[in-house]
Amino acid sequence: MGQRFILLFHHYPQLLKHFYRAALAGVYVTYTKARSLLLDSARQNLTESAVLHAQSIQESIAALKANLVSASEAVALKSESPTAYQKFVEQLAQLLPHQIDCVQLMELQSKAIAASTCANQLLTNRPTFVSSVQQSQSFANRSQVEVTILLPKHPSRNPSTTLTSQLYPPKSTSKLKLVLSAPVYNRSGQLQFALIIQSALLQTPASQRQILSSYPVVINQEGQVLTHHYQEPVAQKITDKINREEEQEGLKRVFGKAIAQEQDVAEPSYWIKNNVELTAGYTSIPSPITAELGQKWVILAVTPVDIALAGLKEIQHVLLIFTCGLIGATLLATMYVARELARPLEQLRDYALNQSQFLPYDRIPQNFKIREVNQLSEAFGGMIERMKHWAEELEATWKEAQTANKFKNEFLANTSHELRTPLNAIIGCLRLIRDGFCDNREEEIDFLQRADHAAMHLLEIINDVLDMAKIEAGKLSVKIEPIYLWELLDEVINLQTIPIQQKGLEFHTSDLHQGIIVPADPAKLKQVLINVVGNATKFTDNGSITIKTRIEPLPLSQNNRSFAKASDLTSHSQVVIIVKDTGIGIDLSQQKKLFRPFVMVDGSTTRQCGGTGLGLAISRNLMEMMGGSITLVSPGEGKGSTVKITLPIIDGKRE
Repeated sequence: MGQRFILLFHHYPQLLKHFYRAALAGVYVTYTKARSLLLDSARQNLTESAVLHAQSIQESIAALKANLVSASEAVALKSESPTAYQKFVEQLAQLLPHQIDCVQLMELQSKAIAASTCANQLLTNRPTFVSSVQQSQSFANRSQVEVTILLPKHPSRNPSTTLTSQLYPPKSTSKLKLVLSAPVYNRSGQLQFALIIQSALLQTPASQRQILSSYPVVINQEGQVLTHHYQEPVAQKITDKINREEEQEGLKRVFGKAIAQEQDVAEPSYWIKNNVELTAGYTSIPSPITAELGQKWVILAVTPVDIALAGLKEIQHVLLIFTCGLIGATLLATMYVARELARPLEQLRDYALNQSQFLPYDRIPQNFKIREVNQLSEAFGGMIERMKHWAEELEATWKEAQTANKFKNEFLANTSHELRTPLNAIIGCLRLIRDGFCDNREEEIDFLQRADHAAMHLLEIINDVLDMAKIEAGKLSVKIEPIYLWELLDEVINLQTIPIQQKGLEFHTSDLHQGIIVPADPAKLKQVLINVVGNATKFTDNGSITIKTRIEPLPLSQNNRSFAKASDLTSHSQVVIIVKDTGIGIDLSQQKKLFRPFVMVDGSTTRQCGGTGLGLAISRNLMEMMGGSITLVSPGEGKGSTVKITLPIIDGKRE
């Protein structure tokens, strides 16, 4: 490539001379044909632009109707709560597309505003659908949505307005503001409210941004201008804007052809005030306004002829540019070639020399005209990106190792504390018995029972550590079999009833479904339930603990999952076991750490409640191995917590 570039530089002056001769000979023919072709192309592009504007209006109104009908069926609108109305309206204003200016809920009988984001100003009077729709009905439909147009007020005239400001007017004046109203029925099926939205259409479609720049103008069948870019009153007759009679006739022909859906790219240009020559493309659509059914709207895409023929200015400058270029062609060519050869290498050199000062947003120079230099730049850039990627991976790995080491140290400290406490209890009780400090046999048995209780607690801690080690090594297995959930829950409830009663807590277990069969390992599921209920008892000093079950459809994401050997028997439903307490709760910022092994919200050895931080981590892994899930949610500290355990239901015999 470099050798070919140098050879081109050697013959460049002679080639340039012949090129300019041919260009000057054909410039006149090119200029005359270019004007005609550019004008025809501009009108075709404007027609396409008008069609896109029309499609945008129709699609936007259809989407707004659908959204409005869906919103009118919301449960919040049937709640008879003003607070719920206002909250729903505010949420709806945020969820609807960006064309929505505001949302309003109007009580039809009193014409009062029930809820609004529109500064307490009625968007419309009593909608006409009040007399046309059924007064007793369950839901609204799209045909009942009423559409009206909101014409803007007369804009203030700026005495300093110039021809340039009219050729390039502000975009804000092109919005087509519509008001859509839908009936809202209460729980009794009676018409009670009107849900109203104010929207601003005619934003530039994404597919139109590469088309010739134009101004949308919307005119109804009576010739009334509904929206345009010029700083003049909307709702005037379009013919009122034309100065001369023959130009009015030309515009009427365009208007008539648009209504009849006829296209004519040879339609002559017409004039608007200040002698600005315009050309336009056009189309028509059925009027979306409820009061104008059967009529049409004309959509014009208008642009000044000077903009449509902007390409001719380049042709006009060609002669001057070519003449000046011929004089300095040799010198400029020499300088250009030297620059093209040296500049890429200089940029790569500077980039490499400033390597110690790289900023995150710095990019290696690319897109050179010499292929070999581009290849060098790409290879250099790839090497730097790989080094950055390796550095980021190394830093992330180091941070993970630091975090893991921190959690490990906390776990060792907590576990040592948890192991030392029952060991001290066992040693103390046994030594009291050995040294004969007991007064009678009953006191010896009492100390032995305390030692036994401490030993069992110590065994539970060791089992948790071993289970976690098996889980991380992938060696822990579960034996899935169909079991009656209620029987297992009953066993867990019987085990936890006494500790709960000893703390004076209320225990609610009435809402439990019987006859539910789930695929699970009985021992492992019982371990999870005991851990969850035990935590609720441990962290609740007063109030209540509630255990209940709920049946709900299986989420779509889990319908195709296989649940071990019982997968062929599972139905499309799942059971949710809910354990809710009024205990100490959990801070929102700490909840994401709960199911991580060796991690506790309070990791200090002086915390009020003991534990190693493995219970929830083990429970989560066991539930996932059994095809279920476990989640914990708390509104905050002191507000209690709720644990949800889900398992698929097996179709089978039920009591």
